[in-house]
Amino acid sequence: MRLFAAVLPPPEVAAELGAEVDRLRRLPGAEALRWTGRPGWHYTLAFYGEVDDDVVPDLSERLARAARRTPPFGLAVAGGGQFGHGRALWAGADGDLDTLRLLAGRAEAAARKAGLALAEHRRYQAHLTVARSRGATEVGPYLALLAEFASRTWTVGELALVRSNLPVSGVPGEQPRYEVVGRWGLGAAG
Repeated sequence: MRLFAAVLPPPEVAAELGAEVDRLRRLPGAEALRWTGRPGWHYTLAFYGEVDDDVVPDLSERLARAARRTPPFGLAVAGGGQFGHGRALWAGADGDLDTLRLLAGRAEAAARKAGLALAEHRRYQAHLTVARSRGATEVGPYLALLAEFASRTWTVGELALVRSNLPVSGVPGEQPRYEVVGRWGLGAAG
C-alpha cells in the first residue's frame, strides 16, 4: 500500500478553500495547471511510500501513540507558495505550526521505529497542494491571491493514515484516489 500520514481539513474549511480555488481557476492561463480535487486535499505529515501489509499494524500502533502524545491544536488554511518554479502550487497553514511540526516529526519517527526506510529528513513545510504543472509555470498571480486567503480556524483533533491509489486508466487529468485507513484522536483521551 502507498501510505502517508496526514491532517485532513474539515468539510467547511475545504469548502472555503474550494471557493478560493474556483477564483484561481478563472485567472488567465489556469487551464495549463492540473488542479487537485477537494477529496484529495490534505496536509501530509510524513510520506511512507509503498508499505508491506505486515508492517501496517505496527505502524498504526505507533501512530496511535504519537496521536495520544500530541494535544489538539488550532489550524487554518492560509497563504500559499510554490515548489519547483510553479510545478506545484499550494495553500499554506497558519495557527499552531509548532504543534503541527511536532506531529509531523512524530509521524516520521513512528515509521522509522516500525522499520520503514524513509527519504532524507527535510524541515517540515506545511502545504496543501491545489495544482500541479508538468513544467515551470508562472504562478505569480495565483500566489498574490493565495497570500490574501485565510480560512476559518479549526481544531485539529486527529491524525489520519491515508492510502494513495494512483491513476491506472491513463485518462488525462485523472486524479489519485485517497482512502483513510486509520484515524487516531489527538491528546490523552484519543
